[in-house]
Amino acid sequence: MRTFSCVLLFSLALLFATAGSLAVAEDQSPSVLPNLNKLTDQEKADGWELLFDGATSQGWRNFRKKTISAGWKVIDGALCRVNGSAGDILCDKPFENFILELDYKVPAHANSGIMLRSTEDQGAAWATGIEFQLLDNTDPHGDSQKAGWAYALYKPADDPKTGKPLDATKPVGQWNHVKIVYDGAHVEHWMNGVKYCAFEIGSDDFKQCVKNSKFNSMPRFAKNKAGHIVLQGDHGNVSFANIKVRPLPTK
Repeated sequence: MRTFSCVLLFSLALLFATAGSLAVAEDQSPSVLPNLNKLTDQEKADGWELLFDGATSQGWRNFRKKTISAGWKVIDGALCRVNGSAGDILCDKPFENFILELDYKVPAHANSGIMLRSTEDQGAAWATGIEFQLLDNTDPHGDSQKAGWAYALYKPADDPKTGKPLDATKPVGQWNHVKIVYDGAHVEHWMNGVKYCAFEIGSDDFKQCVKNSKFNSMPRFAKNKAGHIVLQGDHGNVSFANIKVRPLPTK
């Protein structure tokens, strides 16, 4: 009887552990993201616009192209970069002042980004738009610029616990939530509810950061009052969902 009880208890414990493991796996599925590619009634009332419908790539096209390449696919409700010839894609509608929110996830060794207020009058989207970096922060051979940073310009303050820049990203394969604010010259980068940086385009500090970067040789960098939202596709697979924007008043 005692042996039977032990076996029964062990079996129940194994069952609960397995159920817990399955729950964790399900939490990482695109289908469990809240309001997957939909707006709530309150968001609609607040003026949010959905930029990705979860079923098609409508409204998106490659940089300097009229169509979107086969390197981008809609998979399980996410807009996914699937091969090396994908190329950067942009939302066809330009925005001036806005709050952009989206969810993204990366596989191991991925490297991507989001460019804001980019235009097509230069050879690359990053020659005009500031990049919100996206990548696998744990890759020892990856870019020195980490996820959420304003590429080559601004990064979070150091975390007292690690002595390194704050890292609020989730493990590879899990979804992260991004918020980016462009309100006139004011810019904010947020990662999973944590404010990474805030800066003013055109300020003395910003000009010095640009001067110390590769962007100093690019005459149109961060000069646009309005432009496109661009998802980088030239290197590193990444998946996007819940892409939405709330336009802000013109200043």
